[in-house]
Amino acid sequence: MSITGRCAALLAACAILALFAPPVVAIGVAVLLVVATVVDAAAARKLGSVDRTLPSVISRGVPASLVLRVSRPTGLSTRVRQPLPPDARIAQAEVSGTELATQFTMLRRGTHELPAAAIAQDGPLGLGRWLHRPGTSARITVYPDMHAAWRILDDVRRGRFGDPGKRTRGPLGLGTDFESIRAYHSKDDVRLVNWKASARLGLPMSNNLRVEQDKDVYCCVDAGRLTAGPLFDGSMVTRLDALFDAVVAVALVADEVGDRIGLVAFADTVLRWVHPHRKTGQAVVDGCIDIEPMLVDSDYVAAFGRIGAAKRATVLVLTDIFEPAAAEPLISAMPTLTRRHSVIVGSIDDVDIDALVAVPNSGTADLDAARRVLATDVLADRQRTVDLLRNAGAVVVTATPDAFTTEVVRAYLRVKRGR
Repeated sequence: MSITGRCAALLAACAILALFAPPVVAIGVAVLLVVATVVDAAAARKLGSVDRTLPSVISRGVPASLVLRVSRPTGLSTRVRQPLPPDARIAQAEVSGTELATQFTMLRRGTHELPAAAIAQDGPLGLGRWLHRPGTSARITVYPDMHAAWRILDDVRRGRFGDPGKRTRGPLGLGTDFESIRAYHSKDDVRLVNWKASARLGLPMSNNLRVEQDKDVYCCVDAGRLTAGPLFDGSMVTRLDALFDAVVAVALVADEVGDRIGLVAFADTVLRWVHPHRKTGQAVVDGCIDIEPMLVDSDYVAAFGRIGAAKRATVLVLTDIFEPAAAEPLISAMPTLTRRHSVIVGSIDDVDIDALVAVPNSGTADLDAARRVLATDVLADRQRTVDLLRNAGAVVVTATPDAFTTEVVRAYLRVKRGR
C-alpha cells in the first residue's frame, strides 16, 4: 500500500492549513484524510485476472513480443509495469491502463528470469494505491542470433556463397567411406579384400569404398579472458556472444552441406565437448547457450590436443588476436592442428580502435593524437599476429562485428571446396 500524488498534495495542504487554522482543525482534517486513504487503498486491494504472453525461447538481439493484460474492477485506475533483468531492453516498460503490448530484447545468451509484472491499482478516490505482484517469474532461454544464422543458411541454399560442395557421397575408389561388398576382381587392391566375408561365403570378396566428401568440422571457441570484453564501449554484448553467433551459423550450414559438426569450448580447461556426427548442428547450437567467458588465460594446447589426433578435419578457431604477447600461446599451439588439419582462425575487429585511426589528425588535441598513435601501434601488432598465424598454415578471418559471421561461413565453404 502507498499514497498517490493527490493524497500527498492534500497532506501538504493540511500542513499549510495548520498555519492559519486552529491546530485541532488541521489535525482533524489530516486524520480524516488518512482514514480515507486507507479505505480507498483497501478498495484497490482486489485484483482481477492477469494474463502475460511471451515466448519461452528467443534469439539474442532479436526483439520478441510481450503482452500483459489485466482485468480490473470498474472505477479503478491501473498502471501496469514490466520489470526487467539487467541484460534486457524493452521498448515500453510501463503503461497506464489494463494492457501493455510491447517488445523486449535480450542482450546475452543463457537462461534468464523475467520477473513477475508489477501492477499499481488506485482506489476510487485516487488517494490510496495498492501494489500487486501477481504470478511468478518466467524463464526464458536465449539462443545466439539464430535469425542471422537462418538468413545465411538460406543464402547458401540459394547459391549466393557459390557452390558449397554439397556432395555427401564421392566417386568409387580407394576411399574411406564403406559402400558395399562385392565379388573380388583380379585388379582389386589387396587392401580391399574383406577376409571375413570371403571366409563365410567361400569366395574372395572385396569392399566397395567411396572417396569421402563430407568432413569433420570442429568449432573451437575460446571462452577465456580475451573474449570476455565487450564488442565496443558501452555494449552489453561480449566478444564471446558474437563468436557463438558465428558458430551457430556454421553449424546450420555444415548440416546442410553434409559435414559432421562438433564443438570444443574452452578456457583454462575444456568446458564443452560435442563430438562430430551427422546432423549434430542442433546439439552444437544447444551447447552454445550457457557458456560464459572466464577471466583466465586459455589453454590452447589442452583444447587442440583433443582434436590433434583425430582424422583430417576442418578446425575453426574463434578467439581474439589482440596483440602478439596475448596471442603467443595460440601461435605456439597452432602446429598441433596445422600439421594434420585445415585451420581457420577467426577474430573480430575492434571497431573503437579502427574509429580512432580513421579520424583525421587536426593537430589541435594532443590527447587525441596520442590515442591515434597508440591505436595505430595496436593495429600494426595485430597485423603481425595475423602474419604469424598465416605463416603457421592457418587461414585468418578478421571482420567487423556486423560482417564477422558471414565472413566465417564464407571462409569455411571456401576451405571445404579446397580453395
